[in-house]
Amino acid sequence: MNYGFVKVAAAVPTLKVADCSYNAQYIEKLILQAEEAGVQIVAFPELCITSYTCGDLFAQQLLLEDAERALLYLLNQTRQLEVISILGMPLALDSTLLNAAVVIHRGKIQGVVPKTYLPNYKEFYEMRWFTSALAVEETQIQLCGQSVPLGTNLLFETPDTTFGVEICEDMWAVIPPSSMLALKGAEILFNLSADNECIGKHRYVRSLISQQSARCIAGYVFSSCGFGESTTDVVFAGNGLIYENGSLLAQSERFRLEEQLIISEIDVERLRTERRMNTTFSANKAHCPGPKAERVRVDYRHNEEEFRLTRVFEPFPFVPPVEEFAERCEEIFSIQVNGLAQRLNHTQAQTAVIGISGGLDSTLALLVCVQTFDKLGWDRKRILGITMPGFGTTDRTYNNALNLMRSLGISTREISIKAACIQHFKDIGHDINVHDTTFENGQARERTQILMDIANQTGGLVVGTGDLSELALGWATYNGDHMSMYGVNASIPKTLVQYLVRWVAENEMDEQSGATLLDIVDTPISPELVPANDRGEIQQKTEDLVGPYELHDFFLYYFMRFGFRPEKIDYLAQRTFKDKYDSATIRKWLHTFFRRFFSQQFKRSCLPDGPKVGTVAISPRGDWRMPSDASVAGWLKEIEELG
Repeated sequence: MNYGFVKVAAAVPTLKVADCSYNAQYIEKLILQAEEAGVQIVAFPELCITSYTCGDLFAQQLLLEDAERALLYLLNQTRQLEVISILGMPLALDSTLLNAAVVIHRGKIQGVVPKTYLPNYKEFYEMRWFTSALAVEETQIQLCGQSVPLGTNLLFETPDTTFGVEICEDMWAVIPPSSMLALKGAEILFNLSADNECIGKHRYVRSLISQQSARCIAGYVFSSCGFGESTTDVVFAGNGLIYENGSLLAQSERFRLEEQLIISEIDVERLRTERRMNTTFSANKAHCPGPKAERVRVDYRHNEEEFRLTRVFEPFPFVPPVEEFAERCEEIFSIQVNGLAQRLNHTQAQTAVIGISGGLDSTLALLVCVQTFDKLGWDRKRILGITMPGFGTTDRTYNNALNLMRSLGISTREISIKAACIQHFKDIGHDINVHDTTFENGQARERTQILMDIANQTGGLVVGTGDLSELALGWATYNGDHMSMYGVNASIPKTLVQYLVRWVAENEMDEQSGATLLDIVDTPISPELVPANDRGEIQQKTEDLVGPYELHDFFLYYFMRFGFRPEKIDYLAQRTFKDKYDSATIRKWLHTFFRRFFSQQFKRSCLPDGPKVGTVAISPRGDWRMPSDASVAGWLKEIEELG
């Protein structure tokens, strides 16, 4: 099973100019390597059979005949192979010559795609030899004794995906052929290129491919000429690039003297989900110009051996990569700060009231409040930090809460909830020694009542602290910490909260405040609603009860962002966390995730406002509209069938 992944490759062979026999042997070598690696589709550079830099030799009949003989050789040599190969060659058509891509599979030519846009400026002068596809009326051609379809509107269908082909300059056009191919159904786009090197050009090319794959919501495989081409006026670095919806999956080593095969897997299932969700994509299909696509069925048959995934998935999909981390952190804070600033201004709030527990979430919310008040030019004393020790509060979190509030210069109040909760339990007839849900939630609701009433007293606004992970799992007391007047952390997952607080500690704070923040990051995550143990340590650890947040955030990302089914999420998690969790543990918490996510939707259906920060959000007014009564049976059944 391939879980929606299609293994593709960009091949960069070693060539000799105008030596078709030599070139065919090296092309064959890479095709065999691709077959051995389980590649389904491999693309070679533009005009790879002859080489791109033949110049006026393209007018030589011998070269054209040699190119067809080389293609025939490759058809015979690959007759028993399953890999689909896309090769570049000059192709004579009556009185014209085409720069063409030839798609071959198991000894048969599946189709020929001619180049549409021929560069004829600066170092390029292809119109000297070739004719554009725009001037070609034929839709069928005889090649190597086979009658095959010809056209720029060809879509090649395999059991796993539909793909299209364009050639080099086509991608640089205002409206590339690949845009039309994508709208007509192509999920993976292949570009056979002869992209020469100039200072700064590589970065531009990568940007262009990234944008095209993102705009088309497609995979994009780019293979360009390398070592062996003529260096009379230009040099080729051998660029092999594989993108998926704007993201780089794999790339070649530039300026390498040996041949290369760049392999990765494109998640076609993910692309289909993205296209279904993106209503602009489907709407654009109605305005797609050009001839109707001609679909060519390629009878690709999977090898019986197990699918081998080479892609690596980050264990923390919500956490920005190292090279972008600082910039992303600043951006995240800016979104939270601007959202809160607008709400404070609009409501004409005199204060911001926030419960400070000494935990991660309230710490992040407090840091957002401080930055917001600084940006508005308001006195930090108008931030009312309320610490409300209860039966489970430990000295560590209590002291961290007080130290942080003092160092940040906000107003601090301490209101114990013990007496009020004891009276409440007495009123409802609950045994205080029974530490059940009533015992825990009674404390959470008492704290929320205090915050709301103080906000009323001071003309303020209660700032919520709950994060995305807790809300996804329903790990919040309904009408307790579940409720606020503005939830600044509502779309920040727990794994990201930890990184954000650590980043602030290490980059934005004085030594004393930084030390407090780092200790908060290292404190076990807990609601502290159950008394501490005999050593005064936190006894109620959230991740012991609902599971590791790193797993839940991983599950959450792929479930909500891409609509993956449990079996696929399990497959990715087993690979990603294989060195930390065994298979049974991952599936146990996957079961917990889906059970809780579905059963707790009623809490998310009435969440307070909060700013959307990333691509995953659960606002009932924004990204996520799920019935509170939806059945989880199908999802749990699939997990149970995994074993």
